[in-house]
Parts: sequence; C-alpha cells; structure tokens
Amino acid sequence: MTINEEQDSIIEEFSNFEEWMDKYSYLIDLSELLPVINDKYKTDNNLINGCQSKVWLNAEFDGELIHFSADSDAIITKGIVSLLIRVLNHRTPDEIINTELYFIDKIGLKEHLSPTRSNGLLSMVKQMKIYAMAYKAKSNN
Repeated sequence: MTINEEQDSIIEEFSNFEEWMDKYSYLIDLSELLPVINDKYKTDNNLINGCQSKVWLNAEFDGELIHFSADSDAIITKGIVSLLIRVLNHRTPDEIINTELYFIDKIGLKEHLSPTRSNGLLSMVKQMKIYAMAYKAKSNN
C-alpha cells in the first residue's frame, strides 16, 4: 500500500465516527496495536522533545527502507504515534521526506488535541523526517 493509500484508509476509518470521544477511543485501540519497542531504545536519545508525555521513537535503516518503532507513556499519544508509524514505516527516506501527511488535518486530529499534544504531534513528524534526511545523506556518501 502506498503512503497516500494508507492515509486514505485512516481517513475512511475515522469517518466512521461522528463524535470525538469515539475517535479518542479508536486512538486508544490503535495504541494497543503498536508493536512493543525494545527497552534498549527507551533512552533519552530517542525521546521526542516537545511532547507533554514521554515518546520514544527509534529508526533503523536497512540501506533501502526505514523501520520505526515507538512507545509512549500516554495512551492517546501512543495511538497518535501508531498512526504515524502505520503511514511512514518501511518506506524509503525520499518517500518520508516528500510526503505531505494530509490525514492529520482530514481526520481533525490537530484541532482536537490540546496545544501541548498538537506540538508533540508536530515534533514526532519532524523527528521522523529528520531521521529520513539523515539516512538519505548517509546513504549518498
């Protein structure tokens, strides 16, 4: 599935819920689907700056694709990062760098988060793109 197909799938899933409390419940359900991150990656180096809660994001590059793993101590935030990983995991650095993550606005996520959670969401996206830029630069050497 392409990045845009994955985003469209998420938009369709969230369109099944009219109330935001139901969407939050769905985020909580999604958090339970996030694969468990290895404890060795729960380090200060992998903490996302700008998040109200603790979010650990690890990225590994196999020479072609970037593989993300993450965890959070807050259930809603864990659901949010699981969506980001669903869209950006197992992608090339160029795909990640050049992707516009339109699903965030289409499902109304940013406008229904507290300002600190919204900042955290932007920080997670930024960090994933930074990893992609770093791996792209490294592979071009």
